[in-house]
Amino acid sequence: MDVSHILNSLNDAQRQAVTAEKGNLLVLAGAGSGKTRVLVHRIAWLIQIEGMAPAGILAVTFTNKAASEMRGRIEMLLGQPIGGMWVGTFHGLAHRLLRTHWQEAGLPEKFQILDSDDQLRLVKRLLHTLDLDEGKWPAKQCQWFINQQKDEGLRSTHLEHYGDDYNRTMLTVYQAYEQACERTGMVDFGELLLRAHELWLKNPGLLDYYQHRFSEILVDEFQDTNAIQYAWLRVLAGKRGHITVVGDDDQSIYGWRGARIENIQQFTRDFAPATLIRLEQNYRSTSTILKAANQLISNNAGRLGKELWTEGAEGEPISVYAAFNEQDEARFMVDQIEQWVRKGRRRDDCVILYRSNAQSRELEEAMLRVGMPYRIYGGFRFYERLEIRNAMAYLRLVANRDDDAAFERVINTPVRGIGNATIENLRIIAREQRVSLWQASQRAVAHGLLGARAAQNVGGFMNLINQLEEYSTEHELHLVVDYAIKQSGLIQHHEKEGGEKANSRLENLEELVNAAKAFAMETNANDSEPSNAERLAGFIDKAALDAGDAQADEHEDAVQMMTLHSAKGLEFPLVFIAGMEEGLFPHKMSADSLEGLEEERRLCYVGITRAMEKLYLCHAESRRLHGEENFSRPSRFIKEVPAELRQEVRMKGQINRATSWHDNAAAQASGAAGSGGGIRLGQRVRHPSFGEGVVLSCEGNGNNARIQINFDAVGGKWLVAAYARLEAL
Repeated sequence: MDVSHILNSLNDAQRQAVTAEKGNLLVLAGAGSGKTRVLVHRIAWLIQIEGMAPAGILAVTFTNKAASEMRGRIEMLLGQPIGGMWVGTFHGLAHRLLRTHWQEAGLPEKFQILDSDDQLRLVKRLLHTLDLDEGKWPAKQCQWFINQQKDEGLRSTHLEHYGDDYNRTMLTVYQAYEQACERTGMVDFGELLLRAHELWLKNPGLLDYYQHRFSEILVDEFQDTNAIQYAWLRVLAGKRGHITVVGDDDQSIYGWRGARIENIQQFTRDFAPATLIRLEQNYRSTSTILKAANQLISNNAGRLGKELWTEGAEGEPISVYAAFNEQDEARFMVDQIEQWVRKGRRRDDCVILYRSNAQSRELEEAMLRVGMPYRIYGGFRFYERLEIRNAMAYLRLVANRDDDAAFERVINTPVRGIGNATIENLRIIAREQRVSLWQASQRAVAHGLLGARAAQNVGGFMNLINQLEEYSTEHELHLVVDYAIKQSGLIQHHEKEGGEKANSRLENLEELVNAAKAFAMETNANDSEPSNAERLAGFIDKAALDAGDAQADEHEDAVQMMTLHSAKGLEFPLVFIAGMEEGLFPHKMSADSLEGLEEERRLCYVGITRAMEKLYLCHAESRRLHGEENFSRPSRFIKEVPAELRQEVRMKGQINRATSWHDNAAAQASGAAGSGGGIRLGQRVRHPSFGEGVVLSCEGNGNNARIQINFDAVGGKWLVAAYARLEAL
């Protein structure tokens, strides 16, 4: 039989994986090595050459889009439909099983699927029924606990609280949640897999049928499987079935959401005898980028081991840029992208990757400053994020008590015992008396129009806002923002969400403090001293304007910006990895344990291998954290890239210690400052009014250039070069 149409486009290792004898097979597929191609061609080989019926094959992916693309590519390769074959996500296939065998699964025929929002609403109702204070036991925290247990394959009956108050309460909520779902015939996403797994275990005859039917099981992205997914596959494969898994232990980066790297590491033992085939030829990146990735990841222990290589070009060295601060880092990247575009390349071929969502704010501002279109992939822009909107709502109320939208947003966020009925009463009073919700609240409390408990809670909220305003009249803007975040309870509110999402929200709130400090420094330019109230109002206006600037349209040529986690599976000719500093990347929350550090290194490996042609690794010598300047060491991951593959991009002269982006601006600024041309970034200077300080940054040209200086006595200020009257020390 002619097999050329299946094998012609494959390299030797891919061909070996596609044509391997039936049995258990682990295809260790490095980044850019064609793993999806192998999976598709393997299925085509089984059908056309091995003579298998499509109905005997089960293929599992992680997204509906990937499942649809896989089916389409198989049918195109075979030139025929594969209607009987099961291709889908874990959750999709489990749902299909439960719909077919609802009776055996102990479900009503028309069971309903709960999405995440519905699940959260159910948990909130249960907390009320159980008389649990949601302020102490947030619904999102309970939801996270329930889903975590289900991902581990654990029912409430499998758990013990061992006298711990937290575990006892979570277990109580979990039990009530299970009972409510059983009573109403509802199934959440975690339940789909857990129930499908139990379906096998409780119905041996049914399991035997499917084990005979699906004699070939194929799984993509195997390194991302969690405990229940792995258990489900093991039971289905049994001792008779053959399972082919494709994955890369070096790209296992989702441990924080339940993925277990052990699953791929122990595959050849759990499914013995099993064959291991490595796909190491890369079709994406230059040789230099691959050598850097190989050397970096070799520092992880317990790897299955592989070395990426390419027949392509050696490529440019990896550029390492040491910025003076985060503004300089952002400006440098924008400048490099502008140069890229001037050479006729597209913006959407460029991506800026970062470890923390909070890093996007400075980058967004740099883009907006020069009018460069950008798009945040898989997320919201900084001022559109939930936690930022909440914090800004408190500040808006401090500035303007009659801001009804801000009032409604945070009167019960975090939860403070002010329910929907109370808020509706306030709305009615406001409408009838034609006043704002704040004024309605004042009247309701003063004239006894609310119940005693509601009046106490509403009064407490109003006292909080008044307290924030009093603080704001006497303190600097960034301290006011920090105080509002802490006193409002938003930190504890988001901490209780748990997991990576909580960490990201807290980092964004810290970045809001940084934004306030940067804004205050800008408004201090030209020696102007606006009042605290004016500065707060200006900051609120700036946030609103930045939130109102739309991202680039879907089809507009725009720079891509995303977290490193979001970048997996993507590729770009030009890649920047920002914030490569100890404590930021590797992240301080992960670097204290070997497992956490190794996952951070795998995340860096993923970032590096997104680059096709050119890679920049950027770090800042100082970065504002929680409103204060902090000096950072370069990430250990930079040093783990061999020196011969790296090229430092940094000016050694007096004008700029980091980049040539604004050489002329800095030179002109120093001349205009009346210093005789001796001012440079990092230099100590003296101002006639503010005393001595250090030059942090410079932007703009000529007499209009602005110089950022951190003064010993009065802190940071931006000064216009023509009027700065600086003396170099």
